[in-house]
Amino acid sequence: MKNTALTHVHESLGAKMVPFAGYNMPVQYEGVIAEHETVRNTVGVFDVSHMGEFFLRGENALALIQKVTTNDASKLVVGKAQYSCMPNNEGGIVDDLLIYKISDVEYLLVVNASNIEKDWDWIWKHNDLGVEMENASEGYSLLAIQGPHAATALQALTHVDLHNMDYYSFKIGKFADKDDVIISATGYTGSGGFELYFKNEDAEDIWNAIFEAGLPFGIKPIGLAARDTLRLEMGFCLYGNDINDTTSPIEAGLGWITKFDKTFTNSEAIKAQKENGVTKKLIAFELTDRGIPRHDYEIVDATGTVIGHVTSGTMSPSLNKGIGLGYVSLPYSKVDSDIFIRIRKNDVPAKVVKLPFYKK
Repeated sequence: MKNTALTHVHESLGAKMVPFAGYNMPVQYEGVIAEHETVRNTVGVFDVSHMGEFFLRGENALALIQKVTTNDASKLVVGKAQYSCMPNNEGGIVDDLLIYKISDVEYLLVVNASNIEKDWDWIWKHNDLGVEMENASEGYSLLAIQGPHAATALQALTHVDLHNMDYYSFKIGKFADKDDVIISATGYTGSGGFELYFKNEDAEDIWNAIFEAGLPFGIKPIGLAARDTLRLEMGFCLYGNDINDTTSPIEAGLGWITKFDKTFTNSEAIKAQKENGVTKKLIAFELTDRGIPRHDYEIVDATGTVIGHVTSGTMSPSLNKGIGLGYVSLPYSKVDSDIFIRIRKNDVPAKVVKLPFYKK
């Protein structure tokens, strides 16, 4: 089991540690609901250093990215980030990822922890363009500082104007007296904030500086359990649950990051899906009765016939009701459709809803 540069800090704070994607990670500190509310209302800090970082360099770096990802990375300008995914040859998804344009000849790809080796091998296999590839995952730490007070809490630590950074933009500069920190206005919570990328040797100093600066704002450490409830309230996909090697971007509702004015892996087959339609779709649902939906629970119709499966589910701390995502047969995918979630032996009524579940 790998440790992040801050594992010992989490342990000293009394975090409950669990194995996650091959890392020893903090799942919670004071409790999921309290941590969830901290991020929604004030500011919290996640150690997500288990994520993977690949640098692609050279005049053909963009061409390689265009070949292996669905979104149009040619639209990126320096200082902007983009959400995308890498399709496989069978119509599924290798991984979803963030792409950062550092310069015309350098890009940073941020991938999911559980897929680092798989993603690296996939991109390497398609690199017949002489692009220099660096897997920097082991040397980098990543903190997500999320919540409505994030910019105010962090501003004293950098000359970068955090309050006026556009969503999905980034700057590279000094932060907490450390050079070359990537300050990114991104996140996985829907409550605003920043993600900071920096070398492992700077991790503890940066963590301590953040908590000192954030003290007047009630800043707290947040575990992976609250990260999951926060992202689910926004309807953000989790790789391994809502998207995987067998789910297509079109089925997953990721048509908005799938651009057919370029050629990418399996683009013809995915384009045909978009034009001809699919047989199942990822939907969002809310329970209209009491219950908590969980991953892999059956979704059924009024007659009890199985029409799909839950991919992610929880009791929403913000809405105080059961919410979830799942794939269902196309006729049941329209908003306001009545469906049922089979929880143990009970078919609990639910309704298909529009995302996000949580609206500020």
